[in-house]
Amino acid sequence: MARIIAVANQKGGVGKTTTAVNLAACLAASEQSTLLVDCDSQANATAAIGFPKDPSRRTLYQCLILNEPFDKIVQKSQVDGLDVVPADKNLAGAAVELVVAENREYRLQAVLNEIRDRYKFIIVDCPPALDLLTLNALVSANAVLVPIQCEYLALEGVSELLDTLMRIRRTLNPSLEIEGILLTMFDERTTLSRQVATDLRSFFGGQVFQSVIPRNVRLAEAPSFGKPIIFYDIHSKGAEGYTQLAQEVIANDAKRTGTGARSAHSGA
Repeated sequence: MARIIAVANQKGGVGKTTTAVNLAACLAASEQSTLLVDCDSQANATAAIGFPKDPSRRTLYQCLILNEPFDKIVQKSQVDGLDVVPADKNLAGAAVELVVAENREYRLQAVLNEIRDRYKFIIVDCPPALDLLTLNALVSANAVLVPIQCEYLALEGVSELLDTLMRIRRTLNPSLEIEGILLTMFDERTTLSRQVATDLRSFFGGQVFQSVIPRNVRLAEAPSFGKPIIFYDIHSKGAEGYTQLAQEVIANDAKRTGTGARSAHSGA
């Protein structure tokens, strides 16, 4: 049964799509069967994993609004073991059409529940806004991974997001957990990055991943070539950061399910 992780932050430009794409690719490269769901009408995750715009391609829109079967939508990616549910601009319309739909917050959950036993992980890239698509992702998810850019006011942004998550937990998804807070665009040379990292770790403790994603040119270039960083430059600092993150997510899952309880206990 797949663990569903929504990658979410109401603030844009924090490395959300970069994280969703590269975490999914690194999980698949670690022999964890993975599904990447692009829930954002900008379709950046779809492009970054290697699918150029194609008006004839079926997307999440057809699944959510037209009830087309999952198997007509899902695509194999260039990474072995990684499937993709693509997005396109029609998803912007879905956010509006869902307003009057029955069970509007549970549409994505219904789709994913049918295919959860096919995957080990399902990674959902959310839009940078708290709209009905993000709500659908958070309702369907077991946990939320929150990327935070190491910059001024980062703490304030994450506090707002956690308030939102608490409201969702109270009303729509009582079992929603925090998978972890991920420091992105980290530049160890700057006092600001180090200070933000220290503040976040002192405030959120063990909820902050040990893995840190550095500010990295190769990581920024990779999406324009339609490749995850492990295909674009496996030796880059960015590839190293996301490989470590994937191992941390796998280890946390093993701890949670008891499959790695003995080894996890010694490192706890």
